[in-house]
Formats: sequence, structure tokens, C-alpha cells
Amino acid sequence: MAFGTTWNNLLDNIEELPSDATLVTPLSRKAFRVTDVQEHRVLIEYRDDDETIPLQRDQFETLHRRIQDSRGEFELDRLPPDAEPYATVLSLHPRFEVDDREGTLTESDQSTGSPLVEAQGDTDDADEEREEPDVAVYSDALLLIDALERHDVTTLEDVETPGLVNLYTLLSDVQRNANDLRKDIRAVLLDRLHHDQPVSGQFGSVQRTSRRNRSLKDDELVLNAFEAAGIERERLTTVDSSKVDEALDVTEISETDVYEVEESEYVRKADVDEDQKETRLQGLKDQLAATEGEEADELREEIEELEERIDELTEFRTGRSFHESASGG
Repeated sequence: MAFGTTWNNLLDNIEELPSDATLVTPLSRKAFRVTDVQEHRVLIEYRDDDETIPLQRDQFETLHRRIQDSRGEFELDRLPPDAEPYATVLSLHPRFEVDDREGTLTESDQSTGSPLVEAQGDTDDADEEREEPDVAVYSDALLLIDALERHDVTTLEDVETPGLVNLYTLLSDVQRNANDLRKDIRAVLLDRLHHDQPVSGQFGSVQRTSRRNRSLKDDELVLNAFEAAGIERERLTTVDSSKVDEALDVTEISETDVYEVEESEYVRKADVDEDQKETRLQGLKDQLAATEGEEADELREEIEELEERIDELTEFRTGRSFHESASGG
């Protein structure tokens, strides 16, 4: 099929997008929207930038040719810098599909929807139905928030011992459970991040990187390897890493001959948008303050009941007071 036909079909699909549709780039996950569709180009704007960027028809044709040259499957990491939007927009055509997990752009005869398009309404937190998540850190965080509101933690010296005990306990629980959930999220993210490119969310960004760990192999194996290379066993009797490294510097032995080398992938925090977090928190406060009428009364009753339960669960009682109350009963 000539590219002219493909181009016209692509423009038709772009024009059918909802006016509030948001698109994202497949690797860096940068959000943008289409502002205009013209005969020989498509105009876009990134969410965090007012500059209009033209995506030219001839560049789409070049990308189309590269896909065909790659037998219908093009590796996204081969895209030139700033060319990711071309892949996203081309995936609006029913014959092209982006697999952001595999990092590929493929052409097939099966009509598929682009996973890189989302309606603005679908991403608005205010319109989502919320349910209490069944994760331990959620309950711990609610209790911690309540405790933080009850005590002035800016002057810990003035907080009574029972309050400090409650805060310390809740902080420990939140840290442990949050870390467990973070590890679960990390495992999923590792399948979605590619080539050390940062991926942004509302509150920050992450990127995939690698960590290299090594440990010495069996002592006898290490000693034999260096002895064969002319290093006396006595020089490495204890086989500690510092002596081994010194010996490696003066021999042709490979590091992998004496070390078990293991590389692992992990996700590290690349950036935090403190302003965005503060804005979101203020919005939650304003939303609560604006609650009125019967709904507000019900909310206050629920809060009072929760406070009573928290008092019962977190009350600090010494062993003496417990025995005194038990004997008095």
C-alpha cells in the first residue's frame, strides 16, 4: 500500500480523537496532545510546554519505511532523539501497534487500539470511584496521619512518652509495609522501563538502572587459579577481597575466574516534584473544608467514631496501671 493512503487514513483517525485526549510517548511516557491536523503535518504540544511542535509527513513516511525494512517490527530505541511522538501518533492507525513493554512498533493487518491514548476524563482523580485498598500500608498511614495531627512533631521534646511510642510504632509499620509494596511495584516497573530513560508520573520520575554485586568463589578454586598464574598461595591464604584485587592487578586472570559476579536490575527514584505534592495535599484539605450539609455531619460522626477506636487501640498503659485496674475490678 502506498504511503499516501496510509497517511490519509492516519489523519482520519487523528481527527476522530476526543478533544480532551492525551497521548503519551512510548519510552519516556511524556504526555502531549494534538492541537491541529494539516495536510502535510500534525501539530502537537507537550503537557508541560506551550511550544507547538510540528510532526512532518515525510518523517512519518521515513518511519513507515524503517518498519517495513525491519520486517514489520521496529525497535523503539532506534528512534532519533525527540522522535517518540511519531511512534505514538502512527499507532493511531489501525495497522500499527506500539508494545511499550517490548519496546517495539509493529505493522499488522489486525486492527488494534493504541495503548498510548487516554481520555482526559479517565485520568481525573475527582471522577474516579474510590475503594479502600486491601493493603496494610493504607490502614497504617491513616492511623499515622491521625497521630501526626494530634501531636506537634516539630517539638518532639514536648510530646509525652505515650504519644512518642504511638508515633514510633506507626512510623515503623508504615515504613515496613510501604517498602513491601514498593518492592512489588518495582517488580512490575522493571518490565515497563527501557534503556535508562526516565519515566514521569504526577509526583516524580523513575528510571531503570543496574547494580553490580560480586562475591568470591570457593576458597580452593580462588587459590588454585592464582597459583596457576604464579601467585603463591601464602599471599592469599585468607582470600580476602583486598588481597585478591591486588593480585588481579598484576596478573591476566579474569575477574570472573575468582568472583561470582551478579548484576541485578532495580528502579531508583530520579526526581520528586515537591510543588506538585504540596498542591495535591492542599487540594485534599480544601475539598474536606468545602464539605457541607448532611454529608459533612455523617463525615464528622465517622471521624469521631474512628478517633474513639484509635484511642482504644493506641492507648498507652503501664504495667502498674494495668494491674491496678485489674485488681480494682
